[in-house]
Amino acid sequence: MNKIHRYLVPAMIAATVMPSCSDIDTNPLAENVTESQKEQVKTENPDMALAGVTGVCALFNVFNSIMDRHLDFGYPSVMLMSDSRGVDMISPNSGYNWFAEAAEMGCCNTTSDTSQEVWGICYNQIFAANAVLSGIDPATDDPTLQFFMAQALAFRAFDYLILAQTYQFTYKGHENDPCVMLITEKNQEQVAADGCLRSSVQQTYDMIMDDLNRSVSLLQSSGLRPEQIINSSPKRFISLAVAYGLRARANLIMQNWAAAAEDAANAIASFSGSPYSRTQVSAPGFISLADNSWMWGIPVAETDRTVTSGIVNFPSHMGSLNYGYASVGAYRKVNRALFDRIPESDVRKGWFLDAASQSPNLPENFQAYVDGQKIPPFAQVKFAPYQNVLGTDNNASDIPLMRVEEMYLIQAEATAMSGNLPGGKQILEQFVTTYRDPAFSSQASSAEELQDETFFQRRVELWGEGITFYDFLRLNKDLDRRGGGWPTEWCYDVKAGSNVLRLPIPNTEVQGNEAFRTAGNNNPGAPIPSPVTDTDY
Repeated sequence: MNKIHRYLVPAMIAATVMPSCSDIDTNPLAENVTESQKEQVKTENPDMALAGVTGVCALFNVFNSIMDRHLDFGYPSVMLMSDSRGVDMISPNSGYNWFAEAAEMGCCNTTSDTSQEVWGICYNQIFAANAVLSGIDPATDDPTLQFFMAQALAFRAFDYLILAQTYQFTYKGHENDPCVMLITEKNQEQVAADGCLRSSVQQTYDMIMDDLNRSVSLLQSSGLRPEQIINSSPKRFISLAVAYGLRARANLIMQNWAAAAEDAANAIASFSGSPYSRTQVSAPGFISLADNSWMWGIPVAETDRTVTSGIVNFPSHMGSLNYGYASVGAYRKVNRALFDRIPESDVRKGWFLDAASQSPNLPENFQAYVDGQKIPPFAQVKFAPYQNVLGTDNNASDIPLMRVEEMYLIQAEATAMSGNLPGGKQILEQFVTTYRDPAFSSQASSAEELQDETFFQRRVELWGEGITFYDFLRLNKDLDRRGGGWPTEWCYDVKAGSNVLRLPIPNTEVQGNEAFRTAGNNNPGAPIPSPVTDTDY
């Protein structure tokens, strides 16, 4: 791996993750530690494993870990980067828009901030997960240690799933193409010494699935739930339902339709919550890990450095109703063509201001705030300000990583694509009519049409949550921004399979990874796309 990752990251996270055996001699556990004592620490110290897993969670919300820039605040930065590269989340070409490089699609080169951020953030979390796994005997029958091992495996699989979709085209049809470097607790020392080449897409997904299979199995055998391990924000940890959900995502990408449907159903059955009701989403929200529909997320505290920074955080860049970069001009808007397709009977249309900057979902004082601030048409009002305090500069909102609604949509698509169109239609109709639009009725007459209907539902339901761009790639959809309200210079029609849709591995890795520098094969760079003539709204 690159030198920054090889040498600095282990030092930075040493206080929060469980050390490898080679580090224990100098760890404050003792002045002198024998080989026997090392093995005892490795296999019998759940407190250290807990610290390690908590450390991985902390890396999801970390201030300026990759670069000293206002776009670097942990995994939510990756969410904003991916959505900015897509079609549905429009942002202005403005000095206040720290994600302009991604929106411009000017990131397809080895020195882009976007590529460095995605690569660095995901591999930092992978290294931390590997440190946890290095400290646990894989054959342990201790339920608590099994639980912690399951956490690290699932975290690692999550990060590799993001990397695989960012640095190579989708799984199907690209199984033999080069993907990313696979670093585990077993080979990390060799990689640090000799470097590492890219594994294939097939090998990468094989490892993702192996990690998730092991995570599910360990959580089942452990029998422990996150709330039994940690009192504060237990949904930061991976539950059995979340492990099923992550495997459902992976199977969906791989087009393992029946397995994806089964995993989504198991995720729903294992989860104690339920989707947001129509009433609950009839006002700005999506800011609390405690919400009943959230399966997994990032807890954010008022004392976190991302929050005390004031503006280096997700709500600053996303929020229309709080203070931050968005509120001074870099508003995030919905694609106009997508907005127009949302029926008036669908409560989610009110997640965005209309052409007159009005929303039926806004309480009177919220609408007055919108009017007073002159917030532009089609700006998002899905995400509430922290504690519903309008204009607040305290941006301590939690960040969603998985909601149960997604599982219903995976189950619907995968059920239809596995050969059961009536079953898929029933799942989709029941979800949408119950929770979002009572007038909805599927018009699909084929599995592919049902897949497209579900794709639309996903675009609306998961808007702004860092998922939609990967759906476009997974389904080989063109990224056509015409009619969406994009800035003229960023109005593109990018065809599926274009090189601009996968990032080159960053130069820091190329230079720091000896094996890759001498014999590696990077993705080709691509110029910024040429703008096309926009269509009328």
